[in-house]
Amino acid sequence: MDSHAEISEFLTSRRARLTPEAAGLPDFGGRRRVPGLRREEVALLAGMSSEYYKRLERGNAAGVSESVLQGISRALQLTEAEHEHLLDLVRAANSIAHPMQRRPAPRTSRVRSSVQQMVDAMATVPVYVQNGRLDCVLTNRLGRAVFSEMFVDQQSPMNAARFGFLDPRAETFYRDLADSRRQSVALLRREAGRDPSDRRLTALIGELSTRSETFRGIWSAHDVKEHRTGVKRLHHPVVGDLDLSFESMDLASERGLQMIVFSAAPGSASHDALTLLGSWAGESDPVGLGDPAAGSSRAAL
Repeated sequence: MDSHAEISEFLTSRRARLTPEAAGLPDFGGRRRVPGLRREEVALLAGMSSEYYKRLERGNAAGVSESVLQGISRALQLTEAEHEHLLDLVRAANSIAHPMQRRPAPRTSRVRSSVQQMVDAMATVPVYVQNGRLDCVLTNRLGRAVFSEMFVDQQSPMNAARFGFLDPRAETFYRDLADSRRQSVALLRREAGRDPSDRRLTALIGELSTRSETFRGIWSAHDVKEHRTGVKRLHHPVVGDLDLSFESMDLASERGLQMIVFSAAPGSASHDALTLLGSWAGESDPVGLGDPAAGSSRAAL
């Protein structure tokens, strides 16, 4: 991916969404040629010259300091995730001093056995581990049962974004498909900023862009978010509707991997459905993968 072009497109998109009123600037009326703030207004808010900001927005971030990027983030009212994304893009485009450098996450194809043991031990809740490309790396039996539709006829490794945009089953599996798609793209955007040299990620984005007009539209918005907690609203082919809260956490010893734990409120219909699904999963391999006696499913990165 071209990090210089990404910087330009990201800053332009963030500027376009911010009105003078929202930025605390007087609006003297008159028709604006483009939505959002003018470049000169961003420069004023960030405390820099118009020419310097214009150079940055063209993707020329050579020698830019972290304090300058902080000023731009404040001016554009970037979220924490968006600010980190901007830093990642600049890191990728330049060789910058130590405070802004970050080592890319190692591209491991295996997780430690203790992680698998931990996931297997959480038998009463669905759990799966994914990487930044949204590949499923590891899941426990109940997790595999809940997300069984995602594993059917999927190439290895199972990828949540590929399923959400390219598999017709997603239309009925996700009761909030539009939100799920936006979340997937926002996470892929974040990962692309962290590691633009990841060829598998570039290939995935290329595949989705080629095959899905919906993906292309969402990708072009340049939205970046971290989805650490929330609710997934699913429709399972065996037990029906499921409303599952989730918490996502980084695995400190497995850089680049996240563990997502799902749960349902005690006494709720979703909790009863999970219990039933757990019994079903205990009797058979829920997606026909591997040995039914195995507690977890592992996918290579």
